[in-house]
Amino acid sequence: MEYEGLTLEKAENIAVLTLNRPERLNALTMKMNAEFHKLFREVEEDDDVRVLIITGAGKGFCAGADVDLLASITQLGSNLPRQERLQAIGAFAVPLYNLEKPVIAAVNGIAAGAGTSIALLTDIRIASENARFSMSFVARGAIPDCGATFLMPRLIGAGKSLELMYTGDIIDAREAERIGLANRVVPHDILMDEAVALTRRLAKAAPLALAQIKRAVHNGLLNGLEQQLYFESYAQNFCFARKTSSRESTRSSKSVRHNSKGADNDCMEEAGVDMGGESRRMIGALSHEACPGGTFDSQDLLVVY
Repeated sequence: MEYEGLTLEKAENIAVLTLNRPERLNALTMKMNAEFHKLFREVEEDDDVRVLIITGAGKGFCAGADVDLLASITQLGSNLPRQERLQAIGAFAVPLYNLEKPVIAAVNGIAAGAGTSIALLTDIRIASENARFSMSFVARGAIPDCGATFLMPRLIGAGKSLELMYTGDIIDAREAERIGLANRVVPHDILMDEAVALTRRLAKAAPLALAQIKRAVHNGLLNGLEQQLYFESYAQNFCFARKTSSRESTRSSKSVRHNSKGADNDCMEEAGVDMGGESRRMIGALSHEACPGGTFDSQDLLVVY
């Protein structure tokens, strides 16, 4: 499927989304915002895709909303279908943030405004030495959107977030790494090599385990400790005991059986981890503690979403 201003390439269980308006430093248009929904749905539903990389074409990652379109945004919005007009600004943030696959940002240049917001929505941010970040909304008399006011304080703290949002200052890649906005900085020439190397590692991991890790971390940002312990118990048993779906069965050609004596762990086996006797005994004990009556059912535990 083709998308306006975006390209999606897939190979070896990895999808690469490239923001593709290099002549405008990949600034976003209203059409691109709408296209994101379809693109993320395609990635979510494609079982051959295990990991997604997001990067930009040319010298920029994403310069935010296209300023030449901002003055006529009302007119642009009036031309959109009613359902799209009723969506929140940056509504694509929800399917991106909730994508049940690892998402890596390969930040190759300037990430300003919504460009920084997109980077915040990913799980891991690898920055080129050429990368720059800015919460530039204030210069236009606007506030950060696309989820930035939710995500940035949770990542780098409220004080630093407010400083960057109040001032709109541009920070370089090393400063972004220092404050935790970027996971690491690499030479510009090997940025994609580093991103692909990481995604290849993740693509070999058990997809169910990765999805539950992501859910658990996201829930942990909102839950209390006790709620989170319940969710972790649910997620562990999901990995250990849930019968594989037809799609998982196709990939692994194994079914998962679970009773009070033990479990065949598709998550571990898919990841290539040897499930020795001691490990099986430990899992059996944990499973029996969570479900002393025998066969585990996910409804036996309180699940906090």
